[in-house]
Amino acid sequence: MDQLLWTIFFSPFISFVILFFIFKPFFGKMVRLSSFISIFAIGLSTLLSILILLDLSINQKVITFKPNEFLSVGNLNFGISLILDELTVVMLVVVTSISLLVQIFSIGYMSGDKGYIRYFAFLSLFTTAMLGLVLASNIIQLFIFWELVGLSSYLLIGFWHHKPSAVAAAKKAFIITRIGDFGLLLAILYLFVQKSEFASNSLNPIMIQDIIIAAKEGYLSDFVITIFALGIFTGAIGKSAQFPLHTWLPDAMEGPTPVSALIHAATMVAAGVFLVARFFPVFEASLIAMNTLIVVGGITALFAASIALAMNDIKKVLAYSTISQLGYMMLALGVGGLSAAIFHLFTHAFFKALLFLGAGSISHSTGTFDMNKMGGLRKIMPWTYITFIIGSLSLLGIFPLSGFWSKDEILSASWSSSGIIANIGFYLAFITVFITSFYMFRAIFLTFHGEFQGDISKGDLHESPKVMIIPLCILSVASIFIGFIVNPIISIAFIPSHWFSDFIGHTSGKAHVNIFTNWFVYGATLISFLAILLAYLIYISKNSLFIKVFDKFRFARQILINKYYFDYIYEEVIVKKIFLNGIAKGLNWFDTNIVDRVFGFIGWLSLNIGILLRQMQNGQLQTYGGILSLGIILIMIFFIFF
Repeated sequence: MDQLLWTIFFSPFISFVILFFIFKPFFGKMVRLSSFISIFAIGLSTLLSILILLDLSINQKVITFKPNEFLSVGNLNFGISLILDELTVVMLVVVTSISLLVQIFSIGYMSGDKGYIRYFAFLSLFTTAMLGLVLASNIIQLFIFWELVGLSSYLLIGFWHHKPSAVAAAKKAFIITRIGDFGLLLAILYLFVQKSEFASNSLNPIMIQDIIIAAKEGYLSDFVITIFALGIFTGAIGKSAQFPLHTWLPDAMEGPTPVSALIHAATMVAAGVFLVARFFPVFEASLIAMNTLIVVGGITALFAASIALAMNDIKKVLAYSTISQLGYMMLALGVGGLSAAIFHLFTHAFFKALLFLGAGSISHSTGTFDMNKMGGLRKIMPWTYITFIIGSLSLLGIFPLSGFWSKDEILSASWSSSGIIANIGFYLAFITVFITSFYMFRAIFLTFHGEFQGDISKGDLHESPKVMIIPLCILSVASIFIGFIVNPIISIAFIPSHWFSDFIGHTSGKAHVNIFTNWFVYGATLISFLAILLAYLIYISKNSLFIKVFDKFRFARQILINKYYFDYIYEEVIVKKIFLNGIAKGLNWFDTNIVDRVFGFIGWLSLNIGILLRQMQNGQLQTYGGILSLGIILIMIFFIFF
């Protein structure tokens, strides 16, 4: 098993080394072969991940492999090792399978691009980083790959570096996620301060399993656990684009669309949810940390969904949708529904990757992401249309698609939790259902229905090639069936009921609630259809009454178009006015008028003292003798009187 896991990790890494250091400089003309090397490597990792999932689902045991010692500092030993548990293997399957389908889709999407080999090399590097993060058994190793994920995402977001907007988006993503990472680093350092508590209980503050044991057994105080958990969550806020560090994700759509599907829908942004899930027992030991998850998750879900209502770029609609769904997952973790959160992470990866790749298929034909320049594409691109509808309905949580099962598990978990904060989180999530349904069908109606609004002279509209359609079809099948198959409410064939919830191991009784006995299941479906009807009346039938009512909210719409002015506050107020024109100018004045003058005076003083002392160095022996005698007399006076 140890060798299989290392193979899963090293397979895409070897692909990166071959493509970037051998193919790119020496075999630049063999572009097609480079993609097949990358696909073969990730395909091998996918196959092994599925086999390990099947094996672990039968044996159900956590395996921590013996570390390979790397560094010893005093009593602290740091070794490189892997951990295999239920959470690890679920993430392995998600990362590798989505990466495989994205790379197959990219063959057609990136065809003819000058950076073709570099693109597949960076995809392999990113997959390696994600796999290293998932497999890490100690917190230092996890942090290293956490940062490598940020680096590789920076390279992919800014892949088209000739575009200033792509460069700016890459820098923005890198800087904002670093803010969150600083909190994660502080949490790790704070844990080292408590190393005596670990040593007295024969535990290692580096090992993740030992940290969890220390939290469960009460070896650490509530204050220490809360500070550590909040630090961990700060890192998750940055990577998973939670409020208020969410602004980087929509701008990150400047990268190639398959990158958006891979990084910003299924894997990188899910890393924050994974991080909280990895340390979930630590969060459970702190009520403050759990309530923080609920508040941030609930606000993020509703906040991001509302912004998606006003976006005209289809990729930005999906970007804010991703932020909203990640808020759902954080909310689920906050109410104790670990299995519900990971279940939704699993299903969301497939239907959101489908939607992003569908957006890529649309832009491949139309040459734009602006929905106002689309329309009437359902007859021209029937396969893209059908698969996009499937992905949207799954996102909405319409029975019996995958999103229905995982979304309603989250609603069930939050509804059955006690406490005012948990109840508020439930209603925030429930309202978000209506908004999600409206903005997704607004996108569908503007893109696929009506008449084409773009410039047809730029090229003939066409359906995407088979190499792009096949991944869409595979993801569509997953979006329809995988939710029920993965976590069926009744036993089917050889699949036991609720096996996924039991597999994850933290049901707390919530995941086994019969969702069909809850009013909100039917209520959520009803308001989804009402939202679809409202979108139809406004964008298809163009009902004058609803359009007039819609126009009454122009002020609110302007706020949403400007994304609640968060970008303005961050870039214009905080960065330019406070830091550049305030703090930076103040520091510049202090440096120029105080520091420079002080050191200038010291330099002047040293120079003039040197001129004075130089007068005594005249080369005359009697002068030196006189100075020596004067020195002896002064020493004698000092000795006699003092």
